Amino acid sequence: MDSFSAHEPDIADLLAARPALAMDAQAGLLFEGVPLNAIADSIGTPSWVYGAGSVRGQISRLKTALDAAPVKAHIHYAVKANDHLAILALMRGQNLGADVVSQGEMRRALRAGIAARDIVFSGVGKSAEEISAALGAGIGQINAESAEELAMIAAIAQGQNATAHVVLRMNPDIDAGTHAKITTGVAGNKFGIPAADIPALYAHAARLPGLHVAGLALHIGSQILSPAPYRAAYEIAADMIAALRAQGQIVETLDLGGGLGIGYGDDPGLSVAAYAHMIAQTVGALDVALMIEPGRFLIGPAGLLLASVNLVKHAGGKRFIVLDAAMNDLLRPALYDSYHGILPLSAVDMRGQASLADIVGPVCESSDMFAADRLMPELALQSRVAILDAGAYGAVMSSTYNARPLAAAVLIDAGQYKVIRPRQRIEALWADEQIPDFST
Repeated sequence: MDSFSAHEPDIADLLAARPALAMDAQAGLLFEGVPLNAIADSIGTPSWVYGAGSVRGQISRLKTALDAAPVKAHIHYAVKANDHLAILALMRGQNLGADVVSQGEMRRALRAGIAARDIVFSGVGKSAEEISAALGAGIGQINAESAEELAMIAAIAQGQNATAHVVLRMNPDIDAGTHAKITTGVAGNKFGIPAADIPALYAHAARLPGLHVAGLALHIGSQILSPAPYRAAYEIAADMIAALRAQGQIVETLDLGGGLGIGYGDDPGLSVAAYAHMIAQTVGALDVALMIEPGRFLIGPAGLLLASVNLVKHAGGKRFIVLDAAMNDLLRPALYDSYHGILPLSAVDMRGQASLADIVGPVCESSDMFAADRLMPELALQSRVAILDAGAYGAVMSSTYNARPLAAAVLIDAGQYKVIRPRQRIEALWADEQIPDFST
């Protein structure tokens, strides 16, 4: 389960920990000054709501911490966290690059105006088509994860008369102390190249035509809340760079990955000041170009999922609050047992007497649950709630399971909001399908 305070935060704790949220006695819950009820009245629920000011605030926090350390590192937003074109354009406006893991993400980043030279192509299973497309687009860096992939990249680059700028992703065998399903830097994971194999493979790659081998990359997991595992991994990277240089290899770049954790309850999440200071201590003097690839940290706290109460059911001594949002919209609780704070939109509901309830969705799966035994006030039919910190790994992991259309999405900026993705029409669910003659 995602980490939060030793006590489960109550509604007042959740609200107090989020300065972008405020409760107005008349308008109800406000996000960056905009009444969320007004958005729900306009476009319905379930709906995603993102705050541009919150994104810029997270970017500023990170840049300020890096400058104070001091650490000079280019920030590449991890597109997998949230790939709305409007979000990517917002990142571009803050001079961020992109970290992508598919051709689709690469093309989204390019469509949003992020320069090809500022895109890093990661991922353990890039296809030949994706490598070819990345080279054709002039992508700035490809993170290679195996000897087999290096051979593929070199062959494709030669065929296109191009030079692929690659770094080798090292698996440092460090436990990030996060959920088992989102750790990526321990032996046995599918990701990266074992550290012991790096020296020989780096020397081999440096001799391959079609490649410019620039350095190393690593990424040890997601939702990391302590600098300690980063320190262990970065110290291994520093030692590896020293060993490579001692063998006469050129090392120009170190990609430090991402995974910076946020607070999902009323806890603060990873201290970016401590993280930046640790970077300065471990790799700051290596004379390499540094880059980091945060995703969740930048967009997670900046997103909400609005939902309405479809039904309040009492059975087996329990109260079930059934929302119109479901696991097909926000999968994280079902997939990772993740905690998300939940706030009523109404000021009257906010002050109501709280009792235990399971907050669930209407999908036909027992795992379709947002919270179990959560203290919540009495909520009437069509009451509304906001599911907090849903900006990362929410909409991007949505599906149309149970033939449920994808939710609408809006972006708030400077007290105004605009729809950045309309609600999917039900007819669009089967618009591209065909019924062959032989099946009728």
